[in-house]
Amino acid sequence: MARLIFHFRTLRLGTLILATLAAALFSLPAHGVGPHPKRHDELKRQVEKLEEVWRTAQMNTDVDAMDKLLSDDYIGITMNGQVVTKTQQLDRMRNRTLVLTKMALDDVKVKLIGTTAIVMSRAEVEGTDDGNPMHGNFRYMRVYTRLPSGFWKITNFEATRIGPQSDRHPHPNTAKSE
Repeated sequence: MARLIFHFRTLRLGTLILATLAAALFSLPAHGVGPHPKRHDELKRQVEKLEEVWRTAQMNTDVDAMDKLLSDDYIGITMNGQVVTKTQQLDRMRNRTLVLTKMALDDVKVKLIGTTAIVMSRAEVEGTDDGNPMHGNFRYMRVYTRLPSGFWKITNFEATRIGPQSDRHPHPNTAKSE
């Protein structure tokens, strides 16, 4: 009788382990990591649309729209290297410290990593910054986080001026030795 109980418990434990492993395997995504490719494309389209909402809000000085886009812990680095919080960014718009009259975007790339989207682009910008004329080409990176509610929020931003290419001042690590 004791031998029968031992075999029954061993069989039950083995069945439990197999069931647990099967459940774990079937709950994994079909392609290893990340959402299904169709879902992945849908999420990218959502972020691409938000990029246009952001551009429109920036061009129209739409503080309410920008307030909805930026996370409460937003940190941005402006074209001039200034670090700004959400409150400071919204104040820059309210006070018209930064006024954009042109913002043409191209070379937009969206990279999804879990609930994070990283957007890189090139922007041709014209306007005024603190009353001074501003124009030029910039690369920017914007980071979005997808909330459990499904809404995306911008958490980080950085803009870098694209300078003219010059062979007179090569990068120190690329200088040729003779």
